[in-house]
Amino acid sequence: MERFSYEKEYDVVIAGGGVSGAIAAIASGRSGASTLVVEQNGYFGGSLTGCGVGPMMTFHAGEQQVIKGIMQEVVEALVEKGYSPGHIKDTTQYISYLTPFQSEGLKLVLDEMIQQSGCDVLFHTAIGDVLVEEGKICSIIVCNKDGLHRVKGTVFVDATGDGDVAAWAGAPMTKGREGDGAMQPMTMNMKYCNVDTDSLKKHMEAHAEEFPRMVNNIALMFQTSRLSFAGFEKEFRQARERGELDILREEVLAFETNTPGEFIINTTRVLGMDGTNAVSLSEAEFLGRKQCRDLDLFLRKYVPGFQNAILEFTGPSIGIRGSRQLKGIYTLTAKDILERKEFSTVIAHSAYPIDIHNPNGEGTDSAFVSEPGTFYSIPYEVMVCNEISNLLVTGRCISATFEAQAAIRTTPTAGALGHACGAAAAQAAKEGGDIRKISTAELQKQLLKEDAYLQLICHN
Repeated sequence: MERFSYEKEYDVVIAGGGVSGAIAAIASGRSGASTLVVEQNGYFGGSLTGCGVGPMMTFHAGEQQVIKGIMQEVVEALVEKGYSPGHIKDTTQYISYLTPFQSEGLKLVLDEMIQQSGCDVLFHTAIGDVLVEEGKICSIIVCNKDGLHRVKGTVFVDATGDGDVAAWAGAPMTKGREGDGAMQPMTMNMKYCNVDTDSLKKHMEAHAEEFPRMVNNIALMFQTSRLSFAGFEKEFRQARERGELDILREEVLAFETNTPGEFIINTTRVLGMDGTNAVSLSEAEFLGRKQCRDLDLFLRKYVPGFQNAILEFTGPSIGIRGSRQLKGIYTLTAKDILERKEFSTVIAHSAYPIDIHNPNGEGTDSAFVSEPGTFYSIPYEVMVCNEISNLLVTGRCISATFEAQAAIRTTPTAGALGHACGAAAAQAAKEGGDIRKISTAELQKQLLKEDAYLQLICHN
């Protein structure tokens, strides 16, 4: 292996190796750009491997798959290696299809794909500062076991989730809900194995009326290889009334992973915390683990199938739904999503609904694309700001309103954005580094060549 040098100037430097950053790195490397990925953890995958998030939701609009490309390659590799059953029906029918996976398998798949793309990687490395001259990032300061070092590049990609690089570079940002700055609550996930899924299904079948999301889909539980469920509202409410739970949520939400009998519990709700503040994040971790402890006692006492389940872990880190957003050349809005606005510069599609967890406590508001099976478009300009000429932003911190961000923040969409971002970064690096001047038509051609799904506007 060639010795790494901090003196090397890369074509593309990517901060963050979550799903969006990892897919961006693969796209950039495959395009022939010298690419470095800087990741604070010791593995790729972000929330999916570091926060216990799963499954992937969703690649589909009804029966039509609208996210493909490199993200679909990831799924195919997971399936081939036995780490995922692939796209399966959502037994809650909140969406049409979801994609369970084994998190350890995802780590390995992303490792292999990034290494095959020729990228350099710095794990266990944090970003400490961004150096800007005349509206252009010259370098970033990284901190790791080697100490503090400058990393130079032609184009920089912010895939940190919280927009750290963009904010420190002086790009205009927003944070939280317009008007009051409130952010969606954080969630610390839990993962169990040895859940008695048969007992769980039998209980739900016998009490179908107690599961509002699933009452019309009970048969689907026995036709789909993995179970997702939402319910136990009465038990949850009564436990809260008795003081056994202090979680401002209404029900248990759970998803079976690739491993039968292993479930992710997505139910805790930590309010009023800021993912861009170290003290706030520290407090969120304390509160998240306390809620997990109480929820563990609740599940074992009141939810059939969990009596002998084994709690594998909480976290390992609390999950953040949103914080900073770029103020880009274009800001995606809820109106764009609900009216399915078309863009000549489209670089990705999604059908995930606007899904807002109440920043103030109970309730989750969902606004679906206006007709079942339809999807919306995302333009290139949401990743670009006028103020920093060589910066692209990808993932959940792109330029979007609070409501629109609640739709585009999930894994497959973030991966589709990463694919476009990595290809665009490589293209810009070859053309001098100004990401505002690339040809989006050429970018679209490249994405289509790499089997991304794009519905382009046809001009007569």
